[in-house]
Amino acid sequence: MTNHPSDTKIAALEAAVSHHTVDTSGEQIHYAALGEGAPVLFIHGFPDHWLTWWHQMQALGTTHRVAAMDLRGFNLSAQPVEPSAYAIDKLIGDVAAVIDDIGAGPVTLIGHDWGGFVAWHVAMQRPDLVARLGIVNIPHPWAVAHELVVNPAQVEASAYARLFQTPGARKMIPREQISAWVSDPAFKPRHQAAMDRSNLDAMLNYYRVLFPSEPYAEYPEAPPMITMPTLVIYGTNDPYLLADGLNGLWNYVSCDLTINAWADTGHFAQHEQPERLTQRLVEWLARPETQA
Repeated sequence: MTNHPSDTKIAALEAAVSHHTVDTSGEQIHYAALGEGAPVLFIHGFPDHWLTWWHQMQALGTTHRVAAMDLRGFNLSAQPVEPSAYAIDKLIGDVAAVIDDIGAGPVTLIGHDWGGFVAWHVAMQRPDLVARLGIVNIPHPWAVAHELVVNPAQVEASAYARLFQTPGARKMIPREQISAWVSDPAFKPRHQAAMDRSNLDAMLNYYRVLFPSEPYAEYPEAPPMITMPTLVIYGTNDPYLLADGLNGLWNYVSCDLTINAWADTGHFAQHEQPERLTQRLVEWLARPETQA
């Protein structure tokens, strides 16, 4: 595949994990897992798949039961194209089914981008499933809606989302674009293969169903509070989800909240700063105030 130094490490992780499939809402959801100990579940974003977390899985898998799932629409999970299949309750159900299959909940739940959006909602609506919450580059869903109402810069940054919401958007997105963000030559062919297995029309349903659409408006009701220790890692160079969305985050979290803003990092911290992200997670999981 490649002779890049990281190829051997990725291949070692691929050989170490076991693959599992769970049924939820009549759909099959895939996850990969390794290790023993307190459970950690990772959820990827768009456009991505479970292996995006390979650095973190490799490190945490020595001390934890670590799993990473494919969201519905992506890679080895089911790929329904009906927008109704992407209602938030269905996505929460997918996560709940994976946690139940792991069999050692509640878990430390860590999500990036759309995976973080889902993780926020799981923590709000199923706090019994989540011992600790880790978020990478996605503001709280209520904050996203708020920023689109009050922040013209976020409206401009969300032009891509409005495109993705357009009927027929899949025909306007070149295939190579959904892997263009990957720089690691060992990860890139694996990512391309996962995207070839994915359904772009299904993937875009996250934007059609869950991302705010014009005319933008605030949520009419306050969200359920986040009641477990929460870590937010944010690359402030993110051109899509601006760091202004972190303002007032403490109003949504009633437990220990840690925010790390990294000025030298963009949207994909798990790839741009893999060692730094891994070390931060290790340190956070060891802190007394994060213990169940």
